[in-house]
Amino acid sequence: MLVAAAVCPTPPLLVPEVAAGAAAELDDARTACSDALAVLAASRPDLLVVVGATEDDHAGPYPQGSRGGFRAFGLGPGQAPEVRLGEGEEGPRLLPPALAVGAWLLDRARWGAAPVEGLGIARPRDTAACLAAGRELADRDARVALLVMGDGSACRTLKAPGYLDERAAAFDAGVGRALGAADTAALAALDPTLAAELQAAGRAPWQVLAGAAEGAGLAGRLLYEDAPYGVGYFVATWS
Repeated sequence: MLVAAAVCPTPPLLVPEVAAGAAAELDDARTACSDALAVLAASRPDLLVVVGATEDDHAGPYPQGSRGGFRAFGLGPGQAPEVRLGEGEEGPRLLPPALAVGAWLLDRARWGAAPVEGLGIARPRDTAACLAAGRELADRDARVALLVMGDGSACRTLKAPGYLDERAAAFDAGVGRALGAADTAALAALDPTLAAELQAAGRAPWQVLAGAAEGAGLAGRLLYEDAPYGVGYFVATWS
């Protein structure tokens, strides 16, 4: 059963070594993520699963001990922190970026409250499959928590990765309301086609959360909402 969830954004710029001189720009987001992880720890889960959107060839489960890093973002050996999902033997697959950022957040919080696994969700996965994946996660143990990594639209400004799209602000506003209210129906109703057009990578992970939280009676709280680089970032807790 799902007992708690935290929603966090995925930009590698959350990692100060990657952001370098721009690190301070996401200080508020980092603080909100730390607060969200504290809520997860307080829920005393038996299992924590980090969920994030990936490319098709990186989709699937990542066992405890899976490792990742940030050298792909221009950092050399010794400059980029290496991360892992909890303890355990190193898995055969490297964590994709969204799960690596989640693992970094857990390392930063010195997570030790429960075993940690990862699940990569293919970006184009349809809503029904996402909801079903969430229900399966909720049934994994008596007390399951999720760390859901996902971003909103990437089209909020002219300089955004996806350029300006007039639909982006309304899309993100709806996501923020749904996350803040723990509204599973609203998340399940997100349009995959519109989300793809707006480059909203969080759509699939949020719908996994919606499936996992069905009938759980969780209350939501939105801790952070902004678009500092023209991309919608959210931090929320469900407990």
